[in-house]
Amino acid sequence: MPRIDELRMIARVARMYYEWDMRQSEIAKQLDLSQATVSRLIGRSKEEGIIRISVNIPNGVHTELEETLVKKFGLRDAIVVDSLEDNEKMIQRDLGTSAAYYLESSIRPNEVIGISSWSATLLALVDTLHLSPRKPGVKVVQILGGVGNPAVEAHATRLTSRMAQLVNGEAVYLPVPGVLGTEAARDVLMTDEFVQSALKLFDHVTTALVGIGAIDPSPLLAQSGNIFSPQELDLLSQQKAVGDILLRFFDENGKLVETGLEKRVISMSLEQLSKVSRAVGVAGSSRKYAAILGALRGRWINILITDHFTANRLAKE
Repeated sequence: MPRIDELRMIARVARMYYEWDMRQSEIAKQLDLSQATVSRLIGRSKEEGIIRISVNIPNGVHTELEETLVKKFGLRDAIVVDSLEDNEKMIQRDLGTSAAYYLESSIRPNEVIGISSWSATLLALVDTLHLSPRKPGVKVVQILGGVGNPAVEAHATRLTSRMAQLVNGEAVYLPVPGVLGTEAARDVLMTDEFVQSALKLFDHVTTALVGIGAIDPSPLLAQSGNIFSPQELDLLSQQKAVGDILLRFFDENGKLVETGLEKRVISMSLEQLSKVSRAVGVAGSSRKYAAILGALRGRWINILITDHFTANRLAKE
């Protein structure tokens, strides 16, 4: 076939496919070609420059920035959320909305969803989550002790119970404080049968949703009573801790900071978290920047949902 005739055929097939929205089988039947030939000609249309495909990114979508974070920190995925200003409360709301959409679109049958207590961002997630179609075998388990100040304990219960209701799953509670007064008290509570039923699920969590905290506790965490004393926080700072996940503290390179305080915590360990198929860190704002960076360097999470102010700083790090 002369070159011009071949190009004419390629152009015709390309128009039928891309402009007229015809299926390859329809094109093959109309032009009396095999479907394999139609597929080959469509591929050639790109090689010859007849078809040029471009993706127009909508305003407020940060695809390139997300791809940069994925490559830079070895992530499975990154979701960068547009926010009007670097305001922590506003960012919490925006991240919660995006995290809710992510969860709604990714729940599978027999999913075991681990959720951290005492996170305002995850509370915002639950508040915007829509009722999901019923899928068999779904469980929602607390992976950080949810007992604390009775005035705010309803937050931790609501995180687990409301999410379980919305995903049509079974709620599994961790009915202990996140921080105990002594290691001995922690060891006693760890033997409780209801606590054990939750702990046994930790190794089976398929999606974990966690906040990333700075050294200074958030207002919700502080009100819960699940915090260390000012002297203990000073000790963590002296050991170069920059933040925590599930009350497990790490330094700027993500290395665990061991001071003995971790022996009083009841939560999923970061080693367990790092083995979860989808370990989702939902956090943003300048106050938490060092903690988020440390979490990424430690590879404690493999999916990050954050605001575009934080994401830009991370990309330039």
